[in-house]
Amino acid sequence: MNLADSPFLRACRRRPVPHTPVWYMRQAGRSLPEYLKVREGVPMLTACATPDLIVEITMQPVRRYGVDAAIFFSDIVVPLKALGIDLDIKPGVGPVVAEPIRDARGLDALRPLEPDDVSYVTEAIRALTGELGGTPLIGFAGAPFTLGSYLIEGGPSKNHDRTKAMMYGAPELWHRLMARLADIVARHLRIQIDAGASAVQLFDSWVGAVAPADYREFILPHTRRIFESVADVPRIHFGVGTGELLGVLGEAGADVVGVDWRVPLDEHAEQLAG
Repeated sequence: MNLADSPFLRACRRRPVPHTPVWYMRQAGRSLPEYLKVREGVPMLTACATPDLIVEITMQPVRRYGVDAAIFFSDIVVPLKALGIDLDIKPGVGPVVAEPIRDARGLDALRPLEPDDVSYVTEAIRALTGELGGTPLIGFAGAPFTLGSYLIEGGPSKNHDRTKAMMYGAPELWHRLMARLADIVARHLRIQIDAGASAVQLFDSWVGAVAPADYREFILPHTRRIFESVADVPRIHFGVGTGELLGVLGEAGADVVGVDWRVPLDEHAEQLAG
């Protein structure tokens, strides 16, 4: 089958499909015994930087379930780690940053991302596209707000207090941080596309913590710029707990907006207007 005619890519472009395409938004590994076996004793960020492991874990749900698209095995903090940010993913906790960014001086750590910084990503995607054949590969990255929250808070946060304190109290610094992260994210997605990814997904895991007006002022311009930079492939946008944000999320420029379980699909469809 021609890759462009795959049900997943046709659906992304709102073209007729023979069946509703199914894929995993993230790697399905946590439920698969074969995943647990290959990950045993291997830290998450080590797995994300090992091409053979990336290929194997990405392929596991495709082999087992015959899904309509594969999702690249990685983590949203991979490009930050590649830039030399001192962070680790602690089991049961999540990403933890040793030196949080809370002032203008901290921005110096966020230099531009280069392909050589993530050469393992390019190597793994090239191997995957050969193995997947007519099954599309979805690349992905974390969005600036979510990455910024980890960097500012120093780790996962329930209320994102320090993040909002910067957003409201130091808006100039906030926009500089978001712009810097948007450049890194856009570059990371472009590297994946150039290596062979057929579509990309932007995860804004924590953006449901902001109000629609705040999203429009403090986040939307940066997200929109990312999507404009990768307009040559289908783009998916997803956030958790974003029922109230769907209308403005739809303005960011993605071809597909992911939704979670909190609002019925027919209501989502009305809010997104196509």
